[in-house]
Amino acid sequence: MIPNDTPITPDLVKSHGLKPDEYERILDLIGREPTLTELGIFSAMWNEHCSYKSSKKWLKTLPTTGPQVVHGPGENAGVVDIGDGDVAVFKMESHNHPSYIEPYQGAATGVGGILRDVFTMGARPVAAMNALRFGEPDHPKTRHVVSGVVAGVGGYGNSFGVPTVGGEVNFHPRYNGNCLVNAFALGLAKADGIFLSQAKGVGLPVVYLGAKTGRDGVGGATMASAEFDETIEEKRPTVQVGDPFTEKRLLEACLELMTTGAVIAIQDMGAAGLTCSAVEMGAKGDLGIELDLDKVPCREERMSAYEMMLSESQERMLMVLSPEKEEEAEAIFRKWELDFAIVGVTTDDLRFRIKHQGDVVADLPIKDLGDQAPEYDRPWVEPKIPAVVAPEDVPAPNDLAGAFLTILGSPDMSSRRWVYEQYDTLVQGNSATIPGGDAGVIRVDDSNKGLALSADVSPRYCEADPFEGGKQAVAECWRNITAVGATPLAITDNLNFGNPEKPEIMGQFVMAIKGIGEACKALDFPVVSGNVSLYNETLGQAILPTPAIAGIGLLKDVTKRVGIAFHNAGETVILIGGHGRHMGQSAYLRDVLGREDGTAPHVDLAVERRNGDLVRGLIQDGTVSACHDLSDGGLGIALAEMAMARGVGAKVALPEGAPHVTLFAEDQGRYLLSVPSDKAEAVLARAEAAGVAAEAIGTTGGDSLLVGENIAISVKSMIEAHEDWFPRFMAG
Repeated sequence: MIPNDTPITPDLVKSHGLKPDEYERILDLIGREPTLTELGIFSAMWNEHCSYKSSKKWLKTLPTTGPQVVHGPGENAGVVDIGDGDVAVFKMESHNHPSYIEPYQGAATGVGGILRDVFTMGARPVAAMNALRFGEPDHPKTRHVVSGVVAGVGGYGNSFGVPTVGGEVNFHPRYNGNCLVNAFALGLAKADGIFLSQAKGVGLPVVYLGAKTGRDGVGGATMASAEFDETIEEKRPTVQVGDPFTEKRLLEACLELMTTGAVIAIQDMGAAGLTCSAVEMGAKGDLGIELDLDKVPCREERMSAYEMMLSESQERMLMVLSPEKEEEAEAIFRKWELDFAIVGVTTDDLRFRIKHQGDVVADLPIKDLGDQAPEYDRPWVEPKIPAVVAPEDVPAPNDLAGAFLTILGSPDMSSRRWVYEQYDTLVQGNSATIPGGDAGVIRVDDSNKGLALSADVSPRYCEADPFEGGKQAVAECWRNITAVGATPLAITDNLNFGNPEKPEIMGQFVMAIKGIGEACKALDFPVVSGNVSLYNETLGQAILPTPAIAGIGLLKDVTKRVGIAFHNAGETVILIGGHGRHMGQSAYLRDVLGREDGTAPHVDLAVERRNGDLVRGLIQDGTVSACHDLSDGGLGIALAEMAMARGVGAKVALPEGAPHVTLFAEDQGRYLLSVPSDKAEAVLARAEAAGVAAEAIGTTGGDSLLVGENIAISVKSMIEAHEDWFPRFMAG
């Protein structure tokens, strides 16, 4: 334990993740040398994870408003209107660094943290998703990380009692030393029942709620704002430890308390724990906060002020309380066997004052901790875009049926059943789908409404062209929500990149943001919350740029949703959006030819919108039996997935030319529909009237996929190839 009067040396400043000029800025702000606790507070508030100092300039360019938006970025989670006085509350957060150091607890506490972000707002969590990226399957650590992360996600979410309804899992060598764990949660609330973090009123009690404070996670936010090196194992104590059963009690206690009128402001203790929650509440309300750490419930002896202020122990909240409701509030928390302690008071002097054992160990200007955090306009260079791969230069496989099976059984394209069967996908009883389709769907209690959820990004596209890759991530999320029949409402983002101090990495970030912003504007799909995770590098090797996008959409009648499965024989298969030619960065190149080259597919947002609006209208009219968007693997893999979903095959015709290009091109803005044959002509006529390319390409039926004149693949063989890889990999 370092004493509070420890001299502040350049090495100590550096170990807190602060640059020399940032430390000089601290000296100028407070006019003296900080105490150790004060240095820790500045380190927590000014690190990348909490201050967004490298990304803030660019995040401000994203569209964040719309008629559906109730609360955009700046609160614990975003809030959108879903009609009838109901709102949806959602956000995505990263827990990347902790999950690589300690996979189970890193992933588990990532889930716990995002659930708290949602119920802090007054919403009951009703659905979760996750987007996971791991190293190459042959890397010696990958299986261990996969096993721990999946167990951690399931262990926390299942115990807490929230269904996991969707997500992504990808593998690539660039994640060998830095996995990504992005956790998403969605909650429901009434529009008049939303709680914010802005403190109001002077002399009001500041109350600590939930679990006791320990030494786990001390310095976690600072750790998450630095690259990994050979000292990675020394960072293990910075990983938090979760208890989902305590969190479940905390949820129920908070929601019960919120009905009493006692809560003036409430904030989750997440990154930087007590420090960040107290500073944000006070600064947002133009108030000071005074804390007495002797009153903080601790589970370990002789904790220092520094440790208490920087601990990231889980399942904790900070609240400003109406004084007359104090007894009622305490009784609720005691009933749920949780700590309730008045640890401070709001003041009118705009100071953040910390007392411990009779001493003032920190006395800082509260607004400067946030408002005066450095904000950088980092140098950046526009990424070089690879040459286009001409489709005529892509060799055909020796065996086209074999190419189908190779792609279906590859690490990135194989079934994720091994993963999602470890998650409870049906708890709460409102899941209208199980994972495996385009979007998860949940019913909204006491209504006919449903919400569709999807998480998407293609990192290989973002590496090749971050601008088009950013557009594509938004467009694919919008398309997946559309493909079940829902109207897309809004997104949350999780922007995972390497070291922003490198101009080429900063260039990836800037161009991806520009692409995301352009797509969000064109598709009326605003950003209402999100997270930036930088410094995802190990020994100088950065991850692929991975701006994960999670979105939600509204189904006014959940019974009208559709899935991807061919249901009945004799239906007409219709391709929306035309045949493709784009082979760069395709699954075919990667899995069949062993290449990762070419540029990302171009996303024409006007076409994307026109095609999607038509498809959604057809679904909502009850015209469509099944729908699937075309993405990784193109037309061929979409056909295979629709056939495998219920064991119903199809016979399709291809245009003349190179069948491998027609089947596996990854052009955007496309869908496959299955419609009753007596409705096919009407669908084609509606498409023509809307200016949408549409073509009947075949008929459902049989137990095989028959493509053109020469390809016949049994559905059984496709299922075997698709289902085999993950269990075999995890069995070693």
